[in-house]
Amino acid sequence: MPEDPEWEAYKVPPTRTPVSERTTSVPNPVNFFQTAFSYVIDAPVTFVRDWIERLKGKDKFYYYHQKFRRVPDLSECLEGDYLCYYEAEAQWRRDRMVDQQIVEIVRERLAACKHREGPNQFQNCAKEMQLLAQVTKAYQDRYGELGYHGNARDCLMKQKHRMMEERKAAQENE
Repeated sequence: MPEDPEWEAYKVPPTRTPVSERTTSVPNPVNFFQTAFSYVIDAPVTFVRDWIERLKGKDKFYYYHQKFRRVPDLSECLEGDYLCYYEAEAQWRRDRMVDQQIVEIVRERLAACKHREGPNQFQNCAKEMQLLAQVTKAYQDRYGELGYHGNARDCLMKQKHRMMEERKAAQENE
C-alpha cells in the first residue's frame, strides 16, 4: 500500500486496549498447550486429511442423483423369469414415484401462479391449469384405480383393457 502523503489529515485514534507488559519470566501455559496441540494432534491429522484429499482429487466424481438403467417391461419378460418380474416391478415403482413428483411439481407451480396473480388467476394461469389437467389425466389413465397396493401386473392389465376398449370403440364408429 502506498504511503499516504497526507497522513496527518487522517489520524488514527489511539487504541483503548492497554498494551500488556510482561513482568514475569515464566512462559504462559496457554501458549504452551496451544503449540503442543498444534504439533501433536492437529498437524498429523491435517497431513493425513490433505494426503487423502490429494488421492481423491485425481478422479473427481460428481454425484447428482442415482440413475438406474431401464429394465425390460413386464410384457417383455419371459414366462417364469422371476428376476425379470422383480426388476420390472421395481422399475414400475420408480416410474410411478417419478410421475407422482411430476404431478406434484405442476400442482405447486399452479398454486404459486394463483398466489402470484391473485384475482387474475383464471386468465393468467390458464396455461398452468391446462398443463395440470393434462398431467393428472395421464397419471389417472395409467395409475388410477390401482390403489396403494397396485403393481406392475395390474397396471399392465389396466392398460391392456383400455386399449381393447379403444379398439372396440374405433370398430363401432366405422
